Amino acid sequence: MAEAYIVGAVRTPVGTKKGALKDVHSADLGAHVLKELVNRTGVDPAAVEDVIMGCVMQVGAQTLDIARTAWLSAGLPENVPGVTIDRQCGSSQQSIHFAAQAVLSGTQDLVVAAGVENMAMVPMGASVAPNTGLPWGEGWAERYGKQEVSQFRGAQLMCEKWGFKRGDLEAFALESHRRAVKAIEAGYFDREIAPLAGLVKDEGARADTSLEKMAGLQALRDGWEITAAVASQISVGASALLIASEEAVKQHNLTPRARIHTLSVCGSDPVYMLTGPIPATEKALKRSGLSIDDIDVFEVNEAFAPVPLAWSRETGASLEKTNPNGGAIALGHPLGATGGVLMTKLVHELERTGGRYGLQTMCEGGGQANATIIERV
Repeated sequence: MAEAYIVGAVRTPVGTKKGALKDVHSADLGAHVLKELVNRTGVDPAAVEDVIMGCVMQVGAQTLDIARTAWLSAGLPENVPGVTIDRQCGSSQQSIHFAAQAVLSGTQDLVVAAGVENMAMVPMGASVAPNTGLPWGEGWAERYGKQEVSQFRGAQLMCEKWGFKRGDLEAFALESHRRAVKAIEAGYFDREIAPLAGLVKDEGARADTSLEKMAGLQALRDGWEITAAVASQISVGASALLIASEEAVKQHNLTPRARIHTLSVCGSDPVYMLTGPIPATEKALKRSGLSIDDIDVFEVNEAFAPVPLAWSRETGASLEKTNPNGGAIALGHPLGATGGVLMTKLVHELERTGGRYGLQTMCEGGGQANATIIERV
């Protein structure tokens, strides 16, 4: 049976909206991690068969197939093509899936899976051009009515369904910052980060935050539990992984770091929008033959605090093993790059701790989710 291995995984530091990376062109962000991936793995870049890059807001600095633009901006061989994909927040996790599927199918042997997003330069929502209408037409209205559909309302609906109060969310957010600060200070991320523009560490984690400070923030709407403190940060970043077949590992003298064990993707209620990680995880575990207790580390994107809280409650996964070094509430969420960022963190954390299995999942716009199980080798 064919195997697909992660042989390299690298990311930029995740920058804040007003931080050190805000003026770095998105193509140059992507180019930075692509060049670093080639350098770290020692692979012949001309042997790469495709570059699959996730990016959500594909306008302005992120338009015209940024996967191709970033590869060429890195000075890498012209014979290598690139394609840009959008599965909303899960875009670069999906790029990993597509790369792995190409290798597992036997049609390709070396594929780069990457992601990029500069949310300071290309704001969230920029791809919805003014005066062109919403992306939902008559068929959507017939099915779901004219109710508000947004990630913010979805997060609030989750609070109401699972009974989460603001204090629950803030306690989770505070722990995310605490874990992130600890990991940064201990140097846990140093091996996986390719410094850029003088930035060597993630910018978003706050050592000085507190429950008292969070309690002083205004809710997004009257009567809601959701505040900015319990949501992921607007961020800037890029990530890249090299996926290789067993034959490519031998031919190019590469070192496997993790085996792609199981892939799953599913749809869920698009109004709740953020609940997909629950069925995606269940689907991945069923396909893998593993139990939730077999997993050593979970990376669950903290789009909003109720997402991992509800996911943990429904799947039975331990929150102690979930986002052990903090999540997007503390470290940021550069949309199209985040899937690759989380997988890079997962690979390195398994190596650091000696764990065997890791599971990554994240909620995605439209009510979707990917789940990926890897095995350290």
